[in-house]
Amino acid sequence: MKEKVEERQPMKLRFNKTVAAIASSALLVMAVPAIGVASSSGAAVKHRLPTYVIGYEGPLSGGNLQLGLNMVFAVELAINQNNANAHRQFNLKLARYDDQGDPTISPTEAQAAVANKHLIAIVGPAFSGATAAAEPYYSKADVATVSPSATNPSLATKGWHNFFRVVADDSVQGPADANYLVKTKGFKSLYVVNDGSAYGAGLAQAVATQAQSDGAKVTTATVPGTGQCNNGTASATEYQAAATQVVASGASAMFYGGYYCDLGLFLGALSSSGYSGVVMSGDGSDSPALIQGTTPASAANGVLLSCACSASTNKAFNRGYENLANFSAATATYAPESYDATNTIIAGMKALLAQHKKITRSNLVAELHKITYKGITKVVHFQKNGNISGSAIYVNKVENGKIVQLGLE
Repeated sequence: MKEKVEERQPMKLRFNKTVAAIASSALLVMAVPAIGVASSSGAAVKHRLPTYVIGYEGPLSGGNLQLGLNMVFAVELAINQNNANAHRQFNLKLARYDDQGDPTISPTEAQAAVANKHLIAIVGPAFSGATAAAEPYYSKADVATVSPSATNPSLATKGWHNFFRVVADDSVQGPADANYLVKTKGFKSLYVVNDGSAYGAGLAQAVATQAQSDGAKVTTATVPGTGQCNNGTASATEYQAAATQVVASGASAMFYGGYYCDLGLFLGALSSSGYSGVVMSGDGSDSPALIQGTTPASAANGVLLSCACSASTNKAFNRGYENLANFSAATATYAPESYDATNTIIAGMKALLAQHKKITRSNLVAELHKITYKGITKVVHFQKNGNISGSAIYVNKVENGKIVQLGLE
């Protein structure tokens, strides 16, 4: 188990950019004091206030590092803004738990988080597989987890009272993707591939089921991911046989349930195999890294990418985020959702105090089940099973080496 450092200076290195997510009908955040600014009286009060820890669990090393950075800087921004408020009711610290997006690592990180007696809640886990592996520990300890990105539908069916997410799950996104391909774009035959991950398999299955219901001919296949997102290696010809099968199927469109690192290789293989159909994938591939990992890069042009998110247009959030992270919020996938998840937790803590209740793990879980919070991406209100109420799925397209938002599906 790695020793956790609860506070550290923000990273100033520049990393690859990724696509941000924020609904077009976003509500503006309330004005907050400048980060790091407090009155002398506020500074005195600071030392008398209780301190709580909000953790982030997700990939903070390995091949999915950038996605984790996108999220954790948004969590840190929300925490900094609370601590800069002279009228705050408590101080907050950030604890980072690096699971690399790996379900074999996440239980260790979850146990470390639970053991932190000052920890009140977790933003995350980020990935579906890691979430499924970690939740038994969080649930037993009554630690609220608010994921900004884990979308496997089964996560809400396990009876985990502490589980919440601020994005629509794959049972919403998958059918929306299928309807877009079959009903909107008019494709009559689909080749649906998944990478064998909890996320990829779940999304692909939802797409295949809805496409068949829409009347399309559907061929399905599982092509296990190479693990290169977690610093693995893969040959440029890794997907050549699979690409040949896609071409032989005669399908006019292919949907890929999985992550950008493997889809990039797949696209190169499809290009060399002469595939001329349309390719679509979900939020796991919604990253500029997809283009960077495709050879030739032009093979990524025209790829459609869906996400329960949209590009960030909130100027106040974008400015504060970029000052902290040193890269753009407008291209940081799931950063706005992470910001909303953190502020929803903070709002729940404030609501408990307003009701003269103690801020405890179990009290916070109960409060989140009834909270309504106006975030920058949506109004956050949870269903009984922890799913977000309401949904919006956006579609993007790679055009001339850049990801461009087309709008709602």
